[in-house]
Amino acid sequence: MKKLLLAAGIVLLSLTTQAQEKSQGLKGAWFVTSQVGYQQTKTGDLKGTNLSVIPIVGTFVTPSVAVGAGVGMIDIKAENAAGTTANTNLMVIQPLVRKYWNVAGNFYFFGQLATPMISGKEKEADTKISQFGVAMSGGIDFFVCKNFSVEFSFDLANLTSTTIDPKTGDKTTVTNFSLAHMATPDPVYVGALGGSNPNLTSPLAFGFKFVF
Repeated sequence: MKKLLLAAGIVLLSLTTQAQEKSQGLKGAWFVTSQVGYQQTKTGDLKGTNLSVIPIVGTFVTPSVAVGAGVGMIDIKAENAAGTTANTNLMVIQPLVRKYWNVAGNFYFFGQLATPMISGKEKEADTKISQFGVAMSGGIDFFVCKNFSVEFSFDLANLTSTTIDPKTGDKTTVTNFSLAHMATPDPVYVGALGGSNPNLTSPLAFGFKFVF
């Protein structure tokens, strides 16, 4: 009888623990991912490159809501036979918040709101650059295992304001609003700073995320 009661107690405790874990969802978990991009354009002795590395770290503050931030850099460089003609270093800070909904099993749908901020300077001409934006996106997250997921995301809307302030000459301000279009360095950046011409972009993105 004692063994039967003990076995029943173990089963009940297990079921209770599983129910608590399910109700807690991902609360307290941390995640790490990154946005990385590289592009180079060469024409004769002319070479332009764009490099971006933005690690992103976040945590789940509730079972289905996560907050985080991306902090990284974008380098834009132009060179010819005589040497470097433009060299730009940009700092990127991107706070974000995500809301998750469980679709079925390990599949989750999420909505994200981010406010990317970019600032820096083109060193050769001493041109200051700044950009502020608001980006709304959605996506699907599939947890391959407890600590690793694959996500597909798509941009819904982007609003950015870009300011290029040269040492001499007039300041340029560009306001851009787009729907279902992936965020990318504004073409005005490339024209003024001498980087590689950006590719045509897709509103879809693919990435990996580590959860711990």
